[in-house]
Amino acid sequence: MGFVLSILYFVTDYLTPTTLFGPLAPYRIELILAVLILLVSLPKLATSFISKTPQSLALFGLAFAGFLSIFIEARWARGGVQAFLEFLPSIFAYLLVCLHCNSKRKLQAIVFMLLFVCLFVIAQGYIDLRYGVPTGGPSLSEDEESAGLSLWNMEHPYLLPRGSDEGVPVYRLRGLGLINDPNDFGQLTVCVIPLMFIFWRSKNLLWNIACVLLPVSVLLFGTFLTHSRGALVALTTMAVVAARRRIGTLPALLIAGGLFAGAMALHFTGGRAISVDAGEDRTALWGESLQLFKSHPLFGVGAGNLPDYLGHTAHNSVAVCAAELGIIGLFFWCLFLFPTMRDALALASPARVSEAEQVEPEEEHLPLPARKMDVIDKAEVNHLGRLMVLSLTGFLVAGWFLSRAFVMSFFLLGGMVEVVFELALQRGMIAPRLPLARVIPYAAGLAISLVLLMYIMLRVANLML
Repeated sequence: MGFVLSILYFVTDYLTPTTLFGPLAPYRIELILAVLILLVSLPKLATSFISKTPQSLALFGLAFAGFLSIFIEARWARGGVQAFLEFLPSIFAYLLVCLHCNSKRKLQAIVFMLLFVCLFVIAQGYIDLRYGVPTGGPSLSEDEESAGLSLWNMEHPYLLPRGSDEGVPVYRLRGLGLINDPNDFGQLTVCVIPLMFIFWRSKNLLWNIACVLLPVSVLLFGTFLTHSRGALVALTTMAVVAARRRIGTLPALLIAGGLFAGAMALHFTGGRAISVDAGEDRTALWGESLQLFKSHPLFGVGAGNLPDYLGHTAHNSVAVCAAELGIIGLFFWCLFLFPTMRDALALASPARVSEAEQVEPEEEHLPLPARKMDVIDKAEVNHLGRLMVLSLTGFLVAGWFLSRAFVMSFFLLGGMVEVVFELALQRGMIAPRLPLARVIPYAAGLAISLVLLMYIMLRVANLML
């Protein structure tokens, strides 16, 4: 019951209550769902592994940092509470996955849910693109707040009109709610593509074509329709990470470079260049965000307040987290990121995963029905670990060009990693998680390293201009 409600809650967040429930949406269906799930989930908290993961502390630390960023910097208690509440859906995503997903079959259900969301948006956008939009395109000179573009958004919610570098009208696919920007939707499709291989079955060609390769092809087409430059860079990086294990780093780089060149030739980015010059406006925003971080180092300028200072968001998840929540918020974000990546890499490593222990059942005078555990061997754990590493790689690379540090997808992926880790841990296949005392200094070091990396990249970019 709790798992089914969780899936419905995720779909509602991604596609919006209005899309799913229509006239019932004003009755706050998503809030009713959240309350029901909370009531169902409470009994599971006592036996869950959630309290053993550093990510749980990181999530509540992030929410508290959001509160402090408004309460201290803006001296607005009510705004601080509102900022805290805005983090709750992300916390909820991680908790629900960890509480109710306890098997590979349920992991597959989550991946299928994400696929359904992507296919729904792709279908809606493609139908509109093929049959609904005017041939000449909308006037791209209209102001975004104008009545003309507002009417366009109402009539074509899945397409965003933009222009190429030559001024040619381009329609970019987008979703609704959490994914209402083409870059956001491109980031989601990039994350889901490697996860589709969770359905792969060896020596079953027809199944793999129908349930893996065909959906992946549609997701790639949907990513193309977003014309997202960050998504293309993320796809290329994922190709390198996926191929280097089999063919080596240099051949993987050569193949990825060829794929990148081919994608650019096919106008993957909608006629927009990928270069230092083309990204000059974004690097300028990164620099201004770091200046705000220097002037507000502890608590930042306030959750969601960066556009008030820059006139725009920073187009970089690290820059947004540091500037809005300060070093405290960035530390807690890294406290979630570091153990998640560490556990995913451990799962993907054949050297760190052993074969499952054979547990002999104890004799009972009165035999009781036992819960059957999934049969998961070392190869399966490594396979799941590699998929999670690829998905997180896609999310983080795309996120380097997006202001999406706190989106639900990141914390949902983190929950999936910990579910796989727990399945391996229960079977004695992997060493226990790092204790919190060891994770904290690593997270602090990662936070400092990310800020230094941004500073170095900005220096290099300025020298190249």
